[in-house]
Amino acid sequence: MKTVTIYTDGACSGNPGPGGYGVVLLYGSAKKELSAGYRLTTNNRMEVLAVIKGLEALKEPCRVNLYSDSKYVVDAIEKGWVVKWRQNGWMRNKKEKASNVDLWERLLLLLEKHQVTFLWVKGHADNPGNERCDELARMAIGQGELLEDENYGKM
Repeated sequence: MKTVTIYTDGACSGNPGPGGYGVVLLYGSAKKELSAGYRLTTNNRMEVLAVIKGLEALKEPCRVNLYSDSKYVVDAIEKGWVVKWRQNGWMRNKKEKASNVDLWERLLLLLEKHQVTFLWVKGHADNPGNERCDELARMAIGQGELLEDENYGKM
């Protein structure tokens, strides 16, 4: 099984507002970058979507060291929150619905395929992989042809 390193980041100009994600995949000497921008979304949606897009880019099951500056993403996975939310009918507690269910469902399916270790990195702290993802996400927001986040506001 190949071992791949993935860096991810999401960004929003306003929250909600226009948003984007950036992904850097590294395998040996190979490097691939991904990004896209959306007209109206949230920062958390872009953080989760970045992880999804990175894992979807893998052509076969892999071991993945995935770096994110999003405590929302890293803690939800590493502390088992998202699995508990799913077990509780996508409720965070007795009164609060979980957010971004559509994205969490996609991510959980990908986590069944790949062996992923989530690693939190401090944002804007001179980590080259994280800095590049931030740059990609912000450039994606600035592009003219922004996509529609079809499920934003529906969950």
